Amino acid sequence: MSRTNVSQYFGKGLSPEQFMEGMEKNKEAFRSGYDQFVWNSEEDREYFESLNHRDDLRVLILAADWCGDVVRTVPVVFRALENSGIPTEVLILENHQALMDDFLTMGGRAVPIVIFADTGGHVLGHWGPRPAHVQQIMTEFKRENPDREADDYQEKIAVARQEMAVKYGEGTEVHPVIVQELRELISGF
Repeated sequence: MSRTNVSQYFGKGLSPEQFMEGMEKNKEAFRSGYDQFVWNSEEDREYFESLNHRDDLRVLILAADWCGDVVRTVPVVFRALENSGIPTEVLILENHQALMDDFLTMGGRAVPIVIFADTGGHVLGHWGPRPAHVQQIMTEFKRENPDREADDYQEKIAVARQEMAVKYGEGTEVHPVIVQELRELISGF
């Protein structure tokens, strides 16, 4: 877990709405995922609404509009947190590389990273860059292909990316999985 205190980033990010408005890539796909969100269970919706009773949480999301994982997952994160009352800000990866380097995935920069902190900026936990069942494919790929310079690396990573797309499923299929993973994480704070 990161030892970073993230309080210096509070107030430096974009609101979810500003991020969506400012997107130069994938704007329609992102908005579509956002608009199509529905709560899979009333219990999940009530859980996120119950977070309004807590004023000790802050969320920072490291993201980039060019990233396919951001487009598939962040609309769900936005919608899950909307009713929670938790202040949520988006930090653009390119402008916050020092923070990104505190949240590497298997040694590499991957977004989104959803960082949960307390009001003092102490990191409580984070989620991302992908739902666990999707990330598993990349984890196995990296273990089996440690050499990025290998002749067949690009070919093999393209296959891994296709497999991940299949795991994400069609449309909003992955939404309840993301909601569940966020809920489990927050429940531990």
